[in-house]
Amino acid sequence: MTAADYPEQLKALDATLRNIENVLDVDKLRRDKADLEEQASAPDLWDDQARAQDVNSRLSYVSGEINKLERLRSRLDDAGLLLEMAEAEGDSASVDEVGEELVTLSKAIEEMEVRTLLSGEYDAREAVVSIRAGAGGVDAADFAEMLLRMYLRWAERHGYPTEVYDTSYAEEAGLKSATFAVKVPYAFGTLSVESGTHRLVRISPFDNQGRRQTSFAGVEVMPVVETTDHIDIPENELRVDVYRSSGPGGQSVNTTDSAVRLTHIPTGIVVTCQNEKSQLQNKASAMRVLQARLLERKRQEEEAELAGLKQDTTGSWGDQMRSYVLHPYQMVKDLRTEQETGNPSSVFDGEIDEFIEAGIKWRKTSEKAS
Repeated sequence: MTAADYPEQLKALDATLRNIENVLDVDKLRRDKADLEEQASAPDLWDDQARAQDVNSRLSYVSGEINKLERLRSRLDDAGLLLEMAEAEGDSASVDEVGEELVTLSKAIEEMEVRTLLSGEYDAREAVVSIRAGAGGVDAADFAEMLLRMYLRWAERHGYPTEVYDTSYAEEAGLKSATFAVKVPYAFGTLSVESGTHRLVRISPFDNQGRRQTSFAGVEVMPVVETTDHIDIPENELRVDVYRSSGPGGQSVNTTDSAVRLTHIPTGIVVTCQNEKSQLQNKASAMRVLQARLLERKRQEEEAELAGLKQDTTGSWGDQMRSYVLHPYQMVKDLRTEQETGNPSSVFDGEIDEFIEAGIKWRKTSEKAS
């Protein structure tokens, strides 16, 4: 792109940003912010801690969305003004500065545009994410722990609050499974494209002969249940087991039977939670995860019915969707979107936005095609 193209580029970005502002309804976001600020200032807010956290989480998210849009609008307007002044004064250095700003603005506006594609029934929900080690022995367990860190770092980079409900440690290293929540609106719509089987290829650090090992881990993303969902679980359909929490190496981290395992008898779905201090807290967290699993099961069954398909929704991790190769070369590649990078370290450190954005676009294109 040359300097002669900058005015047209500014017009195109302005049109895209106006469309984003319309789709996200900035006026409604501002009304929501004012309403949430009023709720947050109520003197009795913290009498109900769960509601208080929900209000503050939503206020933080809405404020963040408004700030992003306002900053983009301000930067775009400033770039246009700077270009006019630079061209009038023949200031080539400032023209170059506009060109650099247009590159970063294009990327930032494209990221916001992806958000407008999240229009599914449950996309606006918070998310519950489960990771399970698959085939590959101790390497798979280690891989599951690497994925947990990757998603928690991604959330941390964005300032999204998370809560880890359960971490089941493997005997030698890593995790058998882990479950956590991302407590921000649109977390489900954003992360749902991460569901599937992830594959790791590397020289195993657990093999004294230094052989290459392929291991797998499954990621499942579920929408958080809201009061309008009517996910009722009768007591006679639920088996509750309590046991002592444990940490890495089987070492006791609790002297009471505070960990909880819930089994939904009709479906066979099992949920555990041991990261809270009390049995009651663990049971409440486990119940939230179980309800989320049942809601996701219901959502998948409805989708299958609409598509006229019969599919297994009782624990399938879906098709293999991403490969992380550390040997003989370095590459992370999404097998659906062809998105790839030669820097696996940054991916495992939570830099996965490009993969998520490509996944959302791919899903939208697939929906239109069907």
